This record gives sequence, structure tokens and C-alpha cells, in this order.
Amino acid sequence: IYPVMEKSMNRTRLALIICNTEFDNLPRRSGADVDIRDMKKLLEDLGYSVDVKENLTASDMTTELRAFAARPEHRTSDSTFLVFMSHGIQKGICGKRYSEQDPDVLGINEIFRMLNTCNCPNLTNKPKVIIIQACRGDNVSWRHPTRGSLFIMKLIENFQQHAWSCHLVEIFRKVQFSFDLPDGRAQMPTTERVTLTRLFYLFPGH
Repeated sequence: IYPVMEKSMNRTRLALIICNTEFDNLPRRSGADVDIRDMKKLLEDLGYSVDVKENLTASDMTTELRAFAARPEHRTSDSTFLVFMSHGIQKGICGKRYSEQDPDVLGINEIFRMLNTCNCPNLTNKPKVIIIQACRGDNVSWRHPTRGSLFIMKLIENFQQHAWSCHLVEIFRKVQFSFDLPDGRAQMPTTERVTLTRLFYLFPGH
């Protein structure tokens, strides 16, 4: 089990949410504001100080990610969460200027590279949880204009119900099992690049 730092030890957990709602050439992601609000509250309830960045280009996202990885607070943290919400393609996450003629994309590999031991040494051997809410390829990432995305709704619901008793991988498994496709076109969530070497329990309230 990964060790969890107590609040009394001046723990400084950080989380980053990057959400693109408005685009120059793609449809507006109506309901994304609900996802930001609810995801921010969940992470704060789990003990993280949350930075929110909105409507960024791929270059801007890279800059924010680099700055977040360099934050000194990670030294006295036991873990981190990063949440990306945007339009997406198979290669990665769309920036606000994306078009087929001028791809503005943050590659998934780049996210992992920015958080590796070389670029983010203060989080070495600590859980780094990356959550991506974006369609990939031809599938639809279902989102309601007033309730938010189905994935974020299910994710929050399962964290609230099970974070006190289940480790992280089990929570994500429950999200997959509970995913109810509304019309057969929404994309089933997947878990990729699990590099945790131990069980990660969040222990809410500690």
C-alpha cells in the first residue's frame, strides 16, 4: 500500500484540471462547466488543492503541465491528480485552435513524459493519476448540457461511494462496470498505463 501523509504533517497535495470548453473551429462543449465544478469539489474533498485552467492551446497545456510538474509542493505531497477534459482524437487532446488543417493537439505521450522521474522528480514513487475525458477516434464521449459528461458523473459517484474502502484500480474498475451506454454510441472508459506498484488508497478524511 502506498503511504498516505497525514494532514498534520503539512501535507501539500496538488491537483490540476485542464478543461477546454470553447474552440475556434469545433463545437462548444456544453456542460463542461458542470464537470469542472463537480470534479474540483471531489478532489478538494479528497484533500487536494486544485488549480483549474481553461480554454488552452496545446502549447498552453504543455506550459501549464510543465509548471505544475515543477511545483515545490509535490515534495511534501503523497500523490497527485491531473484531469484533462476536451475534444479529442486518437493522437491526443485537442487544443482550442484545433482544426483538421492545423492540428492543435497535446499528445498523450507528452503528458506522461512531463510527469516522469526526470521532469517531475518530486513525485518519484508517488501515485500520479491522470484522468482524460475526451473522445478518441469515431466514438462519442457522451455529455449532457446541464448534468455534465457521463464519464465524470460515474467517476465522481464511484469515488464518493467507494474511496473509503477500495483502492484506486478497483474504483476505476467499478466505473467501467457501472458505465451505462445511453444509446450505444458513447465510448466505454478504458484504463491505460497503470504503473502503480502498490495499492493506492485515498483514505478520505486523513
